[in-house]
Amino acid sequence: MNLLETILNAQNGGVVRQMANNFQLDEGQAQSAMGALIPALTRGIRKNTSSSQGLEDLVGALARGKHSEYIENPDALRQPKAVDEGNGILGHIFGSKEVSRQVASHAAENTGIDSGILKQMLPMLASVAMGALSKNQFGSTAAAANQPSSAPGGSDIGSLLTSFLDADKDGSALDDILGMAGRLFR
Repeated sequence: MNLLETILNAQNGGVVRQMANNFQLDEGQAQSAMGALIPALTRGIRKNTSSSQGLEDLVGALARGKHSEYIENPDALRQPKAVDEGNGILGHIFGSKEVSRQVASHAAENTGIDSGILKQMLPMLASVAMGALSKNQFGSTAAAANQPSSAPGGSDIGSLLTSFLDADKDGSALDDILGMAGRLFR
């Protein structure tokens, strides 16, 4: 399962429902918004993990944080902590608020959802994306808390992350991301 599918299916659609409730959208709009934003997050994560330092930083963040709580308990997305953590994640993934604004603006053009809503959704979705990666890597929140801050065999972890982001297993997640986005906007 890839990142988008993992998030959309988490807790039987609980993340989608919570996002819809948080932003007064219907579930279809929330799913469309998430589908438009997740590919940019995935590209940012892949870009950051293309270097050994970036991969090490991501693995450390996954091991130190309790990000899987957002996948396991979507109600946690109502807490200000979800936005604060998400903004920190976006800073690492995109490097600037301007890039986040551009991502939201592009998603607004594709979905018809106000870019202001998408800008507010993006940090929460970044927290959820890290939660999905953490859960994929370590399992539950409790298991992640017991992992060392830097896991041995970084290339193995990189392979796991790549496979998680690469739905058709061709070694490149980009074609999968574009395909997912295309299916959502038909």
